[in-house]
Amino acid sequence: MKKRIKKITVLMALMSLTLVLTACGKSAMSPITEHSTGFWDGVILLNFSRAIIWLSKFFDNNYGIGIILFTIIIRIIILPLMILQTRSMRKTQEIQPQLKALQKKYSSRDSETMAKLQQEQQKLYSEAGVNPLAGCLPVVVQLPIIFALYQSILRTEQLRTGHFLWLQLGHKDPYLILPILAAVFTFISSWLATKSQPESSSMTTMMTLGMPVIIFFTALNVPSALSLYWVVTNAFQAIQTLVIQNPWKISREREEKEKLEKDKERKRQKAIRNAKKSRRKK
Repeated sequence: MKKRIKKITVLMALMSLTLVLTACGKSAMSPITEHSTGFWDGVILLNFSRAIIWLSKFFDNNYGIGIILFTIIIRIIILPLMILQTRSMRKTQEIQPQLKALQKKYSSRDSETMAKLQQEQQKLYSEAGVNPLAGCLPVVVQLPIIFALYQSILRTEQLRTGHFLWLQLGHKDPYLILPILAAVFTFISSWLATKSQPESSSMTTMMTLGMPVIIFFTALNVPSALSLYWVVTNAFQAIQTLVIQNPWKISREREEKEKLEKDKERKRQKAIRNAKKSRRKK
């Protein structure tokens, strides 16, 4: 419970910081130009806008391709954090049986038992090299990126009025194709991430099914440029999972490990039985 509270606190602090940064500009919807000032407008949003426009110049000022390239670059930059999250998640998955055993052992709800449970859980996390907050880092980093991209597009004339395929980047997707793709890739990336878990829970199932729905309805009401970002980032996430956290590979490794442990246990039991037989003969 304490770890969950910490995660929620981190996310709430981040959203509060985003609101503060947004207020730092002269006006919430004033155009972003080379004359924009302040940390949020003059540094973050201006450089986001410049980066997308610069990338677009290599493709005949196609701002949609600029956004796609910008998204891929961002994902590559935060890749070390994603790898850290992946490793932390895998370690957490592996100790789930021990965590459940501790929760069963200390099932009483009195304060003394709860304190003992937290102490034992912390000890288990430490021994396994797990940092429960590591999973928050990618979310903490991506939230301001999403918000900055949203504002830099809406507040930059070139990007807001730019076109890509059937889309006007500053407006919603009229055919709902991007919201659907964003939801599909969100589901695929979430499903791949949870498939490697030794056992599922109602929480993971709810997240796997719920996040695509949230993304879909959100994408219906934001500029298509942001929906394009979600499509690309979740497609990248799915490929990344297949490369560095392939669930089928992890399942095979887990099965092989369990088989080796069972074989080892059988040999131990056999040795014990043989030893008992030898003593009886004597």
